[in-house]
Amino acid sequence: MIAQEAEQAAARVMARCDELAAISSSPGQLTRVYLSPEHLRANQLVGSWMRELGMEVWQDGVGNICGRYEGMQPSAPVLLLGSHLDTVRNAGRYDGMLGVLTALEVVAFLHSRNRRLPQAIEVIGFADEEGTRFGITLLGSKGVTGQWEPDWLACTDAGGVSVAEAMRDAGLDPAAVGSAERAQDSIGAYLELHIEQGPCLEAADLALGVVTAINAARRLNCTFIGHAGHAGTVPMGLRQDALAAAAEWMVAVERLTVECDPHVVATVGQIESLPGAVNVIPGQVRLSLDVRGPQDEQLDTLLTELLAQAQSIGARRGIRFDSEEFYRIAATACDQALQQRWIDAVMQVQGSCLKLPSGAGHDGLAIAARWPVGMLFVRCAGGISHHPDEAVTLGDVALAIQAYCQVVAIAD
Repeated sequence: MIAQEAEQAAARVMARCDELAAISSSPGQLTRVYLSPEHLRANQLVGSWMRELGMEVWQDGVGNICGRYEGMQPSAPVLLLGSHLDTVRNAGRYDGMLGVLTALEVVAFLHSRNRRLPQAIEVIGFADEEGTRFGITLLGSKGVTGQWEPDWLACTDAGGVSVAEAMRDAGLDPAAVGSAERAQDSIGAYLELHIEQGPCLEAADLALGVVTAINAARRLNCTFIGHAGHAGTVPMGLRQDALAAAAEWMVAVERLTVECDPHVVATVGQIESLPGAVNVIPGQVRLSLDVRGPQDEQLDTLLTELLAQAQSIGARRGIRFDSEEFYRIAATACDQALQQRWIDAVMQVQGSCLKLPSGAGHDGLAIAARWPVGMLFVRCAGGISHHPDEAVTLGDVALAIQAYCQVVAIAD
């Protein structure tokens, strides 16, 4: 694909992102959640664009919109491309949608030349990556991989509507969730283009980067338990101030994580100090800890060190420290061969290539349980995502489409 064609394709993608952004349940904002009327309208619109490219189109048993561009060998494992069409509340217009629409431009490039690859290409708009409505992420991609849990159908949204009820309202059969599952030998590989959702590409002054892994994550609820007391009568040297202990630990969390690895991150995102009065020494502090990194062993080593540091700080101050892990997800490495294809393509269109892990989760997490996954990141302004200010440039999208076409064209 030459530069002029890529720019024209990028302009279509940007315009279609705007069209999809207008399909929202929140006036003046972009909110499109799983199995809502807006989700179904977005599926219909994307399905119409698929049909324009000569694709066979269907909505599967969990609400993913799927399009197939037939290959010369219909029985060969397909090359699956895509991302998600649902959003968080008050979202940006490129998270997810950019990956679906650039995939369609790859098909458009082949269709304009009446070219077929040996294997079919399928483009999928996953139904629920974000988990905004029911609090369960990756519902669409886990439907494809057969990872749906039976009790998910009973989960309810804020209005008390269950997943099963929402499916029936959308014309889907809750008893037929399994029909979305794809056989192991039906798919050869999965490629996903996504905005970076972080500032690394912008800091490197690069449009594109190749994803090495989707980070492992651990989340914990932590508690420092000291002794509340009168703020005016207890001398500083005799206090068991839980908040002071927590503050010391938070500084240690930052320091130790920085020393660990530039791709490892740790965040204390929630903190509650009790009893929470201006004239009372804090007797208990509850706080969260979120640690992420591209390698499980490295992350677990860091977490062990962080928790030991908390115990040490607590012991020195006469304060008890407790922690409970409530979320754990393993690192998901991207396929080495697909990484190399992306690297070669990015080198050709950009001249250099940054390799980086993804700190956010993607549909590739679920898909990698069955098939090889390769991902490309596109620079987003300021690293901003999940926000109306989310932005990409036409030039960056054009480069991404050129790289995408090259990777798909050699995937046969």
